Amino acid sequence: MIPLIQSRESIEKLVHNYIRYLEVERHASPYTVRNYTHDLRHFLQFLNMENVATLEEVDRHLLRRYIATLQEQGFEKSSVSRKLSALRSFYGYLMQQNFISSNPLLTVSSPKLEKRLPSFLSSDEVAQLLETPDTTTPQGQRDRAMLEFLYASGLRVSEIVGLDLESVNIEAREIRVWGKGAKERMVLIGKPAASALDMYLREGRRQLLGNSRTEALFINRYGKRLSERSLQKAISRYALEAGLDKRVFPHMVRHSFATHLLDGGADLRVVQELLGHANLSTTQIYTHVTQSQARKVYLAAHPRAKKEGD
Repeated sequence: MIPLIQSRESIEKLVHNYIRYLEVERHASPYTVRNYTHDLRHFLQFLNMENVATLEEVDRHLLRRYIATLQEQGFEKSSVSRKLSALRSFYGYLMQQNFISSNPLLTVSSPKLEKRLPSFLSSDEVAQLLETPDTTTPQGQRDRAMLEFLYASGLRVSEIVGLDLESVNIEAREIRVWGKGAKERMVLIGKPAASALDMYLREGRRQLLGNSRTEALFINRYGKRLSERSLQKAISRYALEAGLDKRVFPHMVRHSFATHLLDGGADLRVVQELLGHANLSTTQIYTHVTQSQARKVYLAAHPRAKKEGD
């Protein structure tokens, strides 16, 4: 057993080491790293307020006070649940490294969350979004290719911006992707996405690249790899220009990809593979979306369903 941590400075160092572990060994996404870092820092502030100096002092009762404090501060159930997930992961790491002798999170439950169905775009809305970029400009060619690519492949934002030139086989319309946990998978794209990507590579990317050198597939106007934030902002802007009356974000396009595949009769396990989900249960939520959509269509279209009392 490694000696127990006896100072707040040592706890800070452990958090730093854990974050490095997430980045280097677990290959966690930047989004996960950012959120877990913020959540653990927030927990350390609580420990300071409670005059807790060692991790061994953290028990079930203290954690329940922490949850109560979060609720008093107005945090949503989903935020409380995420903070507890960060703590569970952190304490799992500490147990694995023999820094602590017991895990107090094992007896603490997360708040029960209401299941929310993923929001998605209709096929017509997707078409409006994809046709918005001005393909007479280098940025427009890049953005058209990026949007087509996003919808055709269902990739995560981090996966899109992390692609290199060698990952793409336009002729075979196949993309090699490194997803969560550094797991490799192959995804497919259709002809429209391949055509848009081909135009971008032949024209737009060369102009954006200038005298720079990079293997990144999607680059900004300075010839550097495009950031996740830039992609998110571009999608929001194009959604406004397309006249879509909803807030559109990259994951909504991913949701649309999965929903439309299932609506078209795709096998659930194939969709799981394309999305890069480790568990089938994660993909199954999209079957609820399609069932919910089918119910809406039925109630709106069937003559007997529309009559009161039927």
